[in-house]
Amino acid sequence: MSDGKRAASAPWIRTRLRTAPGAAAALAVLVLVTAFLAAAFPRAVDAYETKGLRHDIRLADAGRSAVEVSRPQPGLELPRERREAGVRTPELKRIGGALGKAMPDPLRAEMSSVAYGVRTLKPVLATEPWLPRPDTVPPQLSYTAQTGLKEHARLVEGAWPTTPAEVTSTSRAVRGAVTEETAAALNMKVGSTLRLPTAVGGPLTVTVTGIVTPRDPRGSYWSADPLVRTPSLIPDPASPFPQNYWTGTVLLAEDAGPALLATATEPSLFWRFPPDPSALTGPDGARLTAVVNSLESGPGLLKVRAIAGDTAEVLTGLGHIVQANARMRDAISPVIAVAALGIGSVAAVVLVMTGALIAARRKAELALMRSRGGSLRGIGGRLLAETAVTVVPASALGLLLAVLAVGEDRWWPAGLAAAGVGLLVCVALPLRTTLQHIRPTLHGAREDMVSARPSRRRTVAELTLLVLAVGAVTALRRRGTSGGGTDLLVSGAPVLVALIAALVLVRLYPLPLRLAARPMARLRGAIGFLSLARAGRSSAGGALPLLALLLALATAAFGGSVIAGIGDARDDAALTAVGADARVSGKSERATLPDELVRTVRDLDGVRNAAPLRVEFGVAMPESAAGGGGVDDSGTDTGADSEGGGDAAGARATTMVGVDPASYTRLARTTGLPDFPSSLLKATGASAPLSEGTESGPERVLPVIASPAVAARLGKEQHAVDTLSGDFKVQVVGTVERVASLASTNFLIVNSASLEQRAPTTLLLTGAPDPGKLRAAADGNGEEFVVQLRSEERARYVNTPMQAGAERIYLAAVAAGAGYALLAVLLSLLQTAPERKTLLARLRTMGLTTGQGRRLLAFEATPQALLAAGGGLLTGWATIVLLSPGIDLVPLALAGVAGSDTSPVTLRADLWSLALPAAGVVALAAAVAGVQAWWASRRGSITELRAGDSR
Repeated sequence: MSDGKRAASAPWIRTRLRTAPGAAAALAVLVLVTAFLAAAFPRAVDAYETKGLRHDIRLADAGRSAVEVSRPQPGLELPRERREAGVRTPELKRIGGALGKAMPDPLRAEMSSVAYGVRTLKPVLATEPWLPRPDTVPPQLSYTAQTGLKEHARLVEGAWPTTPAEVTSTSRAVRGAVTEETAAALNMKVGSTLRLPTAVGGPLTVTVTGIVTPRDPRGSYWSADPLVRTPSLIPDPASPFPQNYWTGTVLLAEDAGPALLATATEPSLFWRFPPDPSALTGPDGARLTAVVNSLESGPGLLKVRAIAGDTAEVLTGLGHIVQANARMRDAISPVIAVAALGIGSVAAVVLVMTGALIAARRKAELALMRSRGGSLRGIGGRLLAETAVTVVPASALGLLLAVLAVGEDRWWPAGLAAAGVGLLVCVALPLRTTLQHIRPTLHGAREDMVSARPSRRRTVAELTLLVLAVGAVTALRRRGTSGGGTDLLVSGAPVLVALIAALVLVRLYPLPLRLAARPMARLRGAIGFLSLARAGRSSAGGALPLLALLLALATAAFGGSVIAGIGDARDDAALTAVGADARVSGKSERATLPDELVRTVRDLDGVRNAAPLRVEFGVAMPESAAGGGGVDDSGTDTGADSEGGGDAAGARATTMVGVDPASYTRLARTTGLPDFPSSLLKATGASAPLSEGTESGPERVLPVIASPAVAARLGKEQHAVDTLSGDFKVQVVGTVERVASLASTNFLIVNSASLEQRAPTTLLLTGAPDPGKLRAAADGNGEEFVVQLRSEERARYVNTPMQAGAERIYLAAVAAGAGYALLAVLLSLLQTAPERKTLLARLRTMGLTTGQGRRLLAFEATPQALLAAGGGLLTGWATIVLLSPGIDLVPLALAGVAGSDTSPVTLRADLWSLALPAAGVVALAAAVAGVQAWWASRRGSITELRAGDSR
């Protein structure tokens, strides 16, 4: 018996696949694509997190990222031989090798760049007369004897420093080398000698035998301590006057460490291990932070001291780097989770819709099997086997493609995602089909949405879901979305809002149909009435297709708004940094632009408008206005002192910007900055331009446009100010929020023609000038000027792998959402395609023309499409409004760029992201209906009206 059953199962599956190969292939393709997307998502997240972590560690300063173990010199109570042996290369190498092997996972050192040796912690005053003294202060030099000099440097001149004889603490002559930069800055050359005082006996003489250049100047060997590579001119903190002195480092021979024990320079032993991020992955960040904390002050430090000595310490900034990476990851994760959960829900609904379509097409076949005694278990088992034969290989292939497309170490999240897709499809079709055939049913009458009442069970289930969804949204709205980290309630906001909208709209959908059907019935034509009757009766307007469309449209609108917000934030940050499309200014704040340069740049091809500005920083505010906030005309406290945080200097300083009103207002309108009527700063009367050589008098009153903070402090009164451009009084005649080329919120805008000194310090340009010609014009003047381009500044904001990876995921999410939305429309229309064909065939026998048939199907699909489009607009807008308070786009748009504006960038609804997907749904529904009508018109009515058609 069992053998016969097994023999009967194989022919059934093979027969079914041969009977409907197109449906099986379509299901396999859908499962393949969905499994690929589901498996690729966690691998893509791991990929950009891994690349982001490695990128941050590699680009961090070597002094911060390296793990350094250091300890003081051997104790003075030890015998001299033991002290010297403790700082020689063999002992240092032994300890360094043991420390490298003891590094806990996942921390690994880049052994080729490991450096260890002896260095002086206290700089030595170099009194040699040939050394440079910028302010009569002699330089202070440090000395280090570290390994690996020949491997990390090239000899430029002289010979490598060596130790011809064994160096001890009693040695008074050693050899050393310096880099080319150190030699050039400190006037050193081969043969130069330096002297270090010792505790006992004569000084230690260091002879420079070689000048070297780094092979990798940015590597850890040279960058962990920048003074080893490049000397620095620093101010003397002990001097009451501004005096600078040189400081640098001399590289001693590798085995010269014992000689430093006799000096008073506080010699210290060190082992420096630069991290190797090539084996790190994104999920290793938390473990790496814990390991670093343990090494700094935990069990790891005890292991280090067991190897290097009881006084050893571990110093590193690697933990701060990893924590900064984790903060960016935590800020990006909630935004990505919204896209993931939204697209995942859409995909699940579309897969269930596919199962519903297959079940509807096989309803008569399975009803016949059920009426002839087929059991639910037997029917369900055959459907499960039939589905699994197609779905399981497709899911496995999707997983394989995802693994090949996105190369990452962890495969189990992708495996679980692909398995979940396959399990959902394998269970959905048999379960939905068997539930429809619990009782054998006869051919029943058609259901009409306008007249049929949903069952009580369905009403209770819908009300329960509605109450739960509304409660979750209410809790989310009260609690807020800015808690940090990934929250399923926050990420599921599009699903909750779409579920509420779908349940409500499906219930309200019959009401407009009922109202519209009455006047349509009185018209002469039958097209309008038939289309409304068909729309109300069609199963394509059910809750499941509508939910899929609303989810897809909401997710696409949210993703499109995120992408548009990122672009707007970067454009605005670039505009704030540059001030216009291009900017020419001096290297110093007070450098002015020659008139010839201004004319040359203004006449370049591509320049539409040129606005010269005179920017003067640190203008002292009047004493009467430099205090805190005042009270405006309405009696409201302005709170102006909050900006200064109580700092009087901050409250008394502002920035004055002298502009040509006409050219500046044109530039402001072009770039989207706040503008003002140019007549407000008109240079007439007391503010008329001064004649050549005339000094500005303090009695002159100039009208100014101020920032709100400065206007609140100055009020409406006249105030005297002293500037490098002249002395005069100012009176506020208007306010603007921002001014071109300044990020400060404290500024005054005056007419430059009214100033005593009018030469511009900055030239702002709009248009698209050639960068090469613009820089050539700036350099050809004989002075050094800085040229900044808005396009180049804008390109700086897309440089981190984490930002770029997250943005790519969102683009893929928007594309996938649009694709699933189109698929949902197709599935909902295909489910009723046989009925439409039969309807057209019957109506053609009654005289319906081809054009009328096309209009009928188009009008029938319009209500469902408009319902989905309108609901999608509402759902997308509600989702953005719900989530925008807790979403800051700075980590996606601007984080990781030095000098960028890091003020919060809130999420705003993007009109195109809301309207385009909704319009696409309507257009696709109309197109599919038209294609169906055209295809049905090509086939004869006899073909559609044969026995066995749906009635």
